Amino acid sequence: MKRNYIDKKYLMSLSTNTHSKRSYMKAIEDLVEQIKHLEKKLYLEIQNKEAEFFYKIHGKKVDFEESTKRYHKTLATKIHTYIFNAAILNILTAPVILLCLVPTIFMDLVATIYQNICFPVYNIPKVNRNDYIIIDRHALKYLNVMEKLNCVYCGYVTGLIAYIQEIAARTEQYWCPIKHARKIGNIHSRYKYFFEYGDGDKYNNEIEKIRRDFKDLE
Repeated sequence: MKRNYIDKKYLMSLSTNTHSKRSYMKAIEDLVEQIKHLEKKLYLEIQNKEAEFFYKIHGKKVDFEESTKRYHKTLATKIHTYIFNAAILNILTAPVILLCLVPTIFMDLVATIYQNICFPVYNIPKVNRNDYIIIDRHALKYLNVMEKLNCVYCGYVTGLIAYIQEIAARTEQYWCPIKHARKIGNIHSRYKYFFEYGDGDKYNNEIEKIRRDFKDLE
């Protein structure tokens, strides 16, 4: 009698857990759809800005109307004025910023070599570097030479970080697709496909499936 009671309780527990997991997965799917909708909305909003600020995007090139270009040139700060008005501490720390470029370029090289060698072995789609490192702000006529260099530097470094994060995310999906128990500061693009922390059964049964589940990238 006691054994039957335990079995029933266990089955009820499994049923409840299954229902909870389905509800959880449905909630995740709904969030993913919302994210896709917001991304589409953002894209349309960016397109609206083209008309607002009189430019057109042709591939990697951004073209402003001639009258807008002429107006932008009148807004540019003269280089000597820009340097004269710069904070002294900004000038003194500039060499430190430039020094960071050396390990940054090395990191770019290592990450690119890594994915080109290892991703074909793991059957992981390669990350398109050009999708992440966007350098286009230097074409703005209302920026002086120093500001353009700053924008090139910032565009390269922030884009590189996003590029490397995506390489790492796809690698993590292959080697350790398990969510963290604790809250993390930044959720990467592949995290939603990971196993729940503590779900050992699903990890053991579906690890090979998750390792090869990159169909959304095709």
